[in-house]
Amino acid sequence: MRKLRILLADDHALVRSGIRALLEAQPDIEVVGEADDGREAIRLARDLIPDIAIIDIAMPELNGIDTLRQIFDACPNIKVLACSMYSDLPYIVQSLRLGACGYLMKTSAKDDLIRAVQAAKAGKCFLSLDATTQLVEGFVRKVDNEDIKDSLTSREREILQLIAEGKTNKEIANILNLSLKTIETHRTNLMRKLQVKEVTGLVQYAIRKGLIRLTN
Repeated sequence: MRKLRILLADDHALVRSGIRALLEAQPDIEVVGEADDGREAIRLARDLIPDIAIIDIAMPELNGIDTLRQIFDACPNIKVLACSMYSDLPYIVQSLRLGACGYLMKTSAKDDLIRAVQAAKAGKCFLSLDATTQLVEGFVRKVDNEDIKDSLTSREREILQLIAEGKTNKEIANILNLSLKTIETHRTNLMRKLQVKEVTGLVQYAIRKGLIRLTN
């Protein structure tokens, strides 16, 4: 049976040694190369064409994020697992956006490493618990920010819809029986709340929220 070929990239020899020992204890896995910096990882990836590369995010010469990017550019069929001491959301998101099939913390349980490798082999994604927590919390923060934007009054939503439908301030004032100054104030407040500077931004928001529909 053909073994799964793995490349390790980490600037700490002891870390590489520990990961290698865990992997090679599995009968269907072999480590075919080790790199201690990003540029060496890219060179070995091109030369060895491993099935999976396990890449440390913080490495000398070239950081792990840029290493991932260049490995994917040179060898798009290699599956990459990002590994790090850091559970910072930007690292996790950037790694996954680039195409990494998983994100492991160096503090993860030993079994996580094997599960991550097997998931990568099967074309699935694996995230350590800390990475999953960061992604969930990041999503919740994003939803909270959207909720702030969505906290428009019923009058503001009404005026937003009329603006998005192409009505002028004067027309809106006549429709709602309000003063022109009041409509202008509402328009200014809408732009401030929704953090847009032009009417097109208000229109786009109204479309996204279903306040108006595009017609063919």
